[in-house]
Amino acid sequence: MNTVNDTRSALDRHLPLLLGLLAALLAGKALKKLFWTAFGMYWALRASGIHLFA
Repeated sequence: MNTVNDTRSALDRHLPLLLGLLAALLAGKALKKLFWTAFGMYWALRASGIHLFA
């Protein structure tokens, strides 16, 4: 029977997952900021009388 002992530390095993979660969190925050910026610009233009979409 051939067994492999995984002698890596817990950090080494979980680091890819942690980095993936961090990247997802940062991407989500960036998308949220982009959405609210676009939303605010749309309403500012709409309130000023400039209509982008009929």
